[in-house]
Amino acid sequence: MVWLRLLLGMLVLFPVATLAAEEIVGSIKTVEGSAVVVRDGGLLEARPGIRLLRGDVLRTGENGRIGVIFRDDTLLSLGGDTEMAIEQFAFAPGAGRFGLVLHMIRGVAAFLSGQIAKLAPDAVRVETPVGTVGVRGTRFLIRIEG
Repeated sequence: MVWLRLLLGMLVLFPVATLAAEEIVGSIKTVEGSAVVVRDGGLLEARPGIRLLRGDVLRTGENGRIGVIFRDDTLLSLGGDTEMAIEQFAFAPGAGRFGLVLHMIRGVAAFLSGQIAKLAPDAVRVETPVGTVGVRGTRFLIRIEG
């Protein structure tokens, strides 16, 4: 009877654990100065190792810097006084699902594309207040005045 309860408990918890793992889009690798992650209306102090989720907003202070690596090996570096939202992320090569959409509100960012851009170039873009950058397997630096 104990084994049955344990098995049923694992079956109930397994889908939740799987969903949580799929929501992780990447992690913060480096932080300098003041920086936060805005998640569900709250603020988390940015620090190396924080796992990022779809919907997170990365925000740096004037002296802040954040380095991010996404699950597909895309690299993103944000400079001072920058704000960028992770709008969409999908990396499931076995299922043919790919997508990375970032929304840059202001600041400076350097981008080095990863596997999504190599496997599905049309699935990656960086949106800004003045236009959209389509990424076709490249690296670029962008600056948006606040």
